[in-house]
Amino acid sequence: MLFMILATALITALLNMFLFSSGLYGASGIVFMLILLSSLSRVKSGHIPLTFILVVALFLGKEIIQSFRPDGVSQFAHIVGGLCGSVFGFLKREKPTPVEA
Repeated sequence: MLFMILATALITALLNMFLFSSGLYGASGIVFMLILLSSLSRVKSGHIPLTFILVVALFLGKEIIQSFRPDGVSQFAHIVGGLCGSVFGFLKREKPTPVEA
């Protein structure tokens, strides 16, 4: 868990540094990583849970729409955090167990 938090913070910070001139405040990118990661808990290989689809549509969809408004909030950090959570969730999913005859 600590690795995922540190990796998300580092990826978000580096991408923000190279793409934008504004700073980042808080840990909202990590919160979005945890939200997407939790929606993928107990997922089996080859399946995409409905909770994941709904969370992506609602949370990240809202952030993409709000990114076009100048409000001083880094929706980019939220989106990158969500993408990191998705990647970590799919990488850590349960592997199928072989069926014994």
